[in-house]
Amino acid sequence: MRDELKYLIMLSKNFPTIQSAYTEIINLNAILNLPKGTEHFITDLHGAYDAFSHFVKNGSGVISAKIDDVYGNDLSGQDKRRLAILIIYPELMIEKYNNLLNLEEFNNFVRQNLVHLIDICRHVSTKYTKSKVRKALPKEFAYIIEELLYESSKENKQYYYKSIINKMIELDRGVYFIYALSKVIQRLTIDHLHIVGDIFDRGPHPEKIIDSLIGYHKVDIQWGNHDILWMGAASGSELCIANVIRVTARYNYLNVLNDGYGINLLPLVKLAQKYYLKDYNNFYPKSEIQSDDLDLVAKIHKAISIIQFKLEYDVFKRNPEFKLESRLLLDKINYDDYTIKINGVTHKLNSKDFPTINPNKPFELNEEELDVVNKLKIGFMKNEKLNKHTKFLFSNGSMYKIHNGNFLIHGCIPLDADGSLSLLRIDGKNHMGRSLLDKLEEKIKSAYFDNSADHRNDYFVYLWQGFASPLFGKSEMKTFERYFIDDDSTWVEENNSYFNLREEEYILENIFQEFDLDFDKSKIVNGHIPIKTLSGESPIKANGKIYSIDGGLSKPISKKTGIGGYTLRYNSYGLVLVAHQSFSSIKEIIDKENDIISNVTFVEDSTQRQYIKDTDIGMKIKNQIFDLERLVKQYKLGNIIERDYEKS
Repeated sequence: MRDELKYLIMLSKNFPTIQSAYTEIINLNAILNLPKGTEHFITDLHGAYDAFSHFVKNGSGVISAKIDDVYGNDLSGQDKRRLAILIIYPELMIEKYNNLLNLEEFNNFVRQNLVHLIDICRHVSTKYTKSKVRKALPKEFAYIIEELLYESSKENKQYYYKSIINKMIELDRGVYFIYALSKVIQRLTIDHLHIVGDIFDRGPHPEKIIDSLIGYHKVDIQWGNHDILWMGAASGSELCIANVIRVTARYNYLNVLNDGYGINLLPLVKLAQKYYLKDYNNFYPKSEIQSDDLDLVAKIHKAISIIQFKLEYDVFKRNPEFKLESRLLLDKINYDDYTIKINGVTHKLNSKDFPTINPNKPFELNEEELDVVNKLKIGFMKNEKLNKHTKFLFSNGSMYKIHNGNFLIHGCIPLDADGSLSLLRIDGKNHMGRSLLDKLEEKIKSAYFDNSADHRNDYFVYLWQGFASPLFGKSEMKTFERYFIDDDSTWVEENNSYFNLREEEYILENIFQEFDLDFDKSKIVNGHIPIKTLSGESPIKANGKIYSIDGGLSKPISKKTGIGGYTLRYNSYGLVLVAHQSFSSIKEIIDKENDIISNVTFVEDSTQRQYIKDTDIGMKIKNQIFDLERLVKQYKLGNIIERDYEKS
């Protein structure tokens, strides 16, 4: 009772009278009865900044739908498409029409579209409180936008609009007002963004994606295996650093390191140019990007791969519970005939050029390799931008998230072949299921923020390629075989049993119980494994309980899936799954004034409309109301005395 009273006394500082508490209770109750905001789920971005940015700006087709809601057949199809592109890319559309039209025509274009934007902005703001809308408004236009949004007199409305808009244009501020309104519409269209893993690798600009997420109004991230790799590199894991460079070289995106983050690769370049002068055909990038330095990229790729295989030794040996020692293969090579025996089968290697490997000590770095590794480690750990991004990923991300009853995870819940939860021993205790995910998250957080030398950052490596990693989701990573053995049967990486068993109801019941999910209402949302749309595979699994939405947002994956990605929306009416045409270019969209095709492939309506009171935020608001009601009771009992501002 004493602690409760102490808390309520603190609360009374914000609500010093019964009336102020009642006013807040009324306001909070009003919020509870507003429709829930739209959640937007995107996964497996893989550096595809332009495509990702487009889906965020157009709300995966929501902008066009809102224009249809407001205007129906009052505007032509082309006018509605033009308006949608104006909202998505206001600066580029203004630049286009400023060049196409004379001054009078351009001013009319601005005038007409300002009216449209005000109408759309009013429509998308209806599910929010005035206070929340106000917070979304740019300061320089906040008062004017509020006046226009909440102007209710039909008789005066047209004159009111006209006078404000004309003055805007007269003062040469009309285009800036278009920019402001477009950004407000984008922001109010999507209330919450969920990034279900893999921002990094295979694409040109993961750093731009994170920069944009840092400025986004509400976002959470469920880490993917590629994200974890970069986070481990920032934490100082030498093996993660080698893997990061190897993967970026593999897809010919070393510019992400050089230009995106300013990490100096010159010591590695010099080493590659010195030692790897031949026999690097298997290390040319897996990318259509053509450049004059493909030979150099291939040399770097091979050099860092050999360094990676050497660095694996210490990490795998000091962590026998990781069960990764079978991946140590450099000592299994017969350096006389360049063959290797794996699982009892002898394979001929496709390369005989291993200039930095001492056959007697194959895992030992030579002096130059050791110097390169040390310099790269300093470069990653001391990189200001990478650390800023890594801290953002930690502060806004997690291994998994349960939000509004739905379970978000990038990869899988690791299962053994019999469907039981996979076990990993950490710090002398066995962990599985939720306990495993929570413990792994604890280990990598302490590895980054404590930064001690007790090898906790080895767990980043485990999450990248461990057999029970919820992010990797495979039995083992066959990197060596893919590079050095032509027999592709040795390349096979078996998916975790989760992916084979997730359609089984009893398996799902166990998973839902493990994470306290509602079997009748909750959904699992994940990515990681591309959906083979071309083969007829559906992203909807287990009778609608799982949405697996890696549809190929990045170009290397879209070739396999046949589309440009899936996204998922969860609004007050239910779930909407959207399949997107492959993203071409911003220029093409501006030139044609036509958004990419986004087909709603599935809609799962809620049995009744969802309101704030039905959400996680609603539960917090209900708790606030309960506390305020207790405060009022203490006022009435005289245990807390009201404070009159006028007398104080």
